[in-house]
Amino acid sequence: MANTIDPFNSASANQPPALEGFNGYRQDQALQRALVREGAEWAAPMVDTYGGLCGGNLRRAGFAANEHPPELQTHDPAGRRIDRVLFHPAYHRLMEAALASGWPLLPWREQRPGAHAARAAMEYLHHQADSGSGCPLTMSFAAVPVLRQAPELAAEWLPRLTAGRYDPSDRPYFQKTGVTLGMGLTEKQGGSDLAHTTTRAEPLPEAGPGRVYRLTGHKWFFSAPMSDAFLVLARTEQGPGCFLLPRWWADGRRNPLRIQRLKQKLGNRSNASCEVEFHGALAWPVGEPGAGIPTLMQMVSLTRFDCIVGSAALMRQALVEALHHCRWRWVEGRRLSEQPLMQNVLADLAVESEAALVLGMRLARALDGAAGSEREKWLVRIATAVGKYWVCKRAVQQVGEALECLGGNGYVETSMLPRLLREAPVNAIWEGSSNVQCLDLLRALRRHPQSLEVLLDEIKLSCPLDTRLKGHVERLEGDLMRQEAMEYRARRLVEQLAVALQASLLLRIGDGDLAELFCASRLNGGAGLLFGDLESPQRFAAILDSSCPEEGPDSAATDPFSAGDPVA
Repeated sequence: MANTIDPFNSASANQPPALEGFNGYRQDQALQRALVREGAEWAAPMVDTYGGLCGGNLRRAGFAANEHPPELQTHDPAGRRIDRVLFHPAYHRLMEAALASGWPLLPWREQRPGAHAARAAMEYLHHQADSGSGCPLTMSFAAVPVLRQAPELAAEWLPRLTAGRYDPSDRPYFQKTGVTLGMGLTEKQGGSDLAHTTTRAEPLPEAGPGRVYRLTGHKWFFSAPMSDAFLVLARTEQGPGCFLLPRWWADGRRNPLRIQRLKQKLGNRSNASCEVEFHGALAWPVGEPGAGIPTLMQMVSLTRFDCIVGSAALMRQALVEALHHCRWRWVEGRRLSEQPLMQNVLADLAVESEAALVLGMRLARALDGAAGSEREKWLVRIATAVGKYWVCKRAVQQVGEALECLGGNGYVETSMLPRLLREAPVNAIWEGSSNVQCLDLLRALRRHPQSLEVLLDEIKLSCPLDTRLKGHVERLEGDLMRQEAMEYRARRLVEQLAVALQASLLLRIGDGDLAELFCASRLNGGAGLLFGDLESPQRFAAILDSSCPEEGPDSAATDPFSAGDPVA
């Protein structure tokens, strides 16, 4: 009887048990090292606590919030216009947990070294449970530097924004102790071409400080429509301006912001995005008249950073899902994770995942230091564009490969992989598509050549450690010197900069196995274009053990199809 195995037990049926009840921080040694390396070791206890939530209750909430997407309610039963979006309770649980933990606004609440790195670590964990709720959290975080340009508005809004409280009620902001902010920039006729915005802003007759404008027009993508206010772009006599537009006006009336429809998106389903029209909606100006685009770019720069961290999170969760499945699945007498070709694929996914995390966390340290260091400020400026282009592109490939590791199990909606695959493309599109990032980098090279010098100096710190990186940088510098057809070559240049930066960072953090595989496969054309073409198989097991230690009972190491198994 000792060898009898229940054929309906998940292990004995050669099916993995449910992946739940784990701590995403404790299983992620790379994240633990990054907290220390980037100056945020003080945050380890709260990151640890949040890691347990994201592998447990918030993971379950993420599934529910995506299975029950938001619904638009334009009118109440009496026919009054209310423009309200209804969310599943699981979405509110995600928002409440995030804001109560304090991570979304942490750098503005904790004026201490490593605050951006600590926030990035917790964002990284949150996005592994659900990315959609990360959208309003990111916008609320990124809005703070913009609001500070309007001291009167900042005094009114920032205490509520940074309070760490979630209040989803549909009522005026001044009746709340906690608020969130959204954003509306793009229009259907121009998309990312913000200079040609057609929404009009006309000042009301009253002059003086804090004057009010009336906005008329539309926005094609309007994010998180139940936020308490939105930073929007509208045309004035001086040019495009930035405005803070609340959902409710100061006298308690609903601002005439009409939701036309919710977007039926490929992914990001727990979050609401919509089309809106402004019918004389009232708003306050923020920043200099006619300087709305540079004003809002301060916000966009931070949301682009969050796109990098969010993509790295999707890559990490895809790796975790693939490893979990392959460690419990048996083929020809061995666990699937021990099969040579699968081990090559899994190790390659682990290398790519850690490279994405290392880049994102280095940028977090640069954000922490940008206020007091010109070098870090310029690194943020150029490396954000480089990282957003490359990490967000690689996330789509990573998730697709991880899904294939699960086979048919990964293709069904009861697994997380379909959700991750739908989610992955959004970060490459939002806040400026891949081409926009490349063109942004070219503009930076022309206007601020010192930013490229800073990035190359950062990369060259590791050139003495690896001749492949040294040769890669020499070729890259030669390509950068060639001015002809620069725009046609921009994607290749940005890719090479990104790979060089990742290689340099990995070489410096001391993980020799992982850095060696990265340099051998990503530099000098050393491997194929797809995952699973690594050399040095003797390194694979160590990398997988380090990337995600094995979980679960000893039965995970028992072949269910061994001799004497009645299921065989």
